[in-house]
Amino acid sequence: MPMMSRLMSCLSWSGSWVIETPVNSSDMPSAPPPPEGDTTLWRVGGLIKTIRPHQWVKNVFVLAPVVFAKEIFAPELLTRAALAFGVFCLLAGAVYTMNDLADVESDRVHPAKRHRPIASGRVPVPWARGLIVLLLALAFGGALWLGTAFSVVALCYFAQNVAYSFKLKHVAYVDVGFIAAGFVLRVLAGGKATGIDVSMYLLLCTALLALFLGFGKRRHELTSARNQAAAQRVALESYSKRGLDVALFTTATATVATYVVYTLDPRTRAFFQSDWLWPSAAFVVLGVFRFLFIVRNRPKAESPTQEMLRDGPFVAIILFWMILVMWVVYHLKPS
Repeated sequence: MPMMSRLMSCLSWSGSWVIETPVNSSDMPSAPPPPEGDTTLWRVGGLIKTIRPHQWVKNVFVLAPVVFAKEIFAPELLTRAALAFGVFCLLAGAVYTMNDLADVESDRVHPAKRHRPIASGRVPVPWARGLIVLLLALAFGGALWLGTAFSVVALCYFAQNVAYSFKLKHVAYVDVGFIAAGFVLRVLAGGKATGIDVSMYLLLCTALLALFLGFGKRRHELTSARNQAAAQRVALESYSKRGLDVALFTTATATVATYVVYTLDPRTRAFFQSDWLWPSAAFVVLGVFRFLFIVRNRPKAESPTQEMLRDGPFVAIILFWMILVMWVVYHLKPS
């Protein structure tokens, strides 16, 4: 199995396929200068940056089943959901590190990604491999504690990311589909960890939203890469701006429509004992338009999905949506 052999190569302590390709030293970015004296802490800082803690916010989807099942104030379920969140953060850190090892050559020609710790030389390759092993050991140890069903979903999430990292990220549109599948698996994992049945509405909204964000990221990359698209990401060579615009319009419309149908469904209104969830759809629409604005107007950002977390208006939209949903779902009232 070629993909499995490449994975084992990546984790092997002797030799690495990611450095087998000859590289012209004049084309490689200079590593950031280490501080004077002991560089251990400097490299540890690079390891922390490599696992991308700022991206762990994506794992809040693990908490979605608890929130929408009206169980957020149940201590035992909330604890299990929080532990599941932690497991997925560890898995995500391992996947990000694995990705950086696999993409080290293409990252070195990217204007922003060439400064990543592994690509720049701040984190030695053996350190990165050791980090992957440690994170996976902790993650699957925690997963087993949360139960067999959760462990199976966590394993599927990791296997899906391995397939994406070593093969499927090079296939246009399939790559975004696999990213969306990762979000769906997060939601399923949250349900398995807490014993909560996950509704089809929640899974469908998650999948559509993830597809929308994924296509937006590819649209941004295609614009900012210009004539270096294939060097920075192989799949970009098979994308077109028109095709991505159509995909963005389709998934944006489907996401909003599905959410509106969910809020108006009699079963939803009966479960939450409220007819006032539908106004929250206005914030979903605003969020969609704000994300499209970021995609088209922030070409120098490394990623629009990362940039949106630093964008004041977008964060405000999310916060207002959360406040309204919490008020409706939990019937919160001022004291």
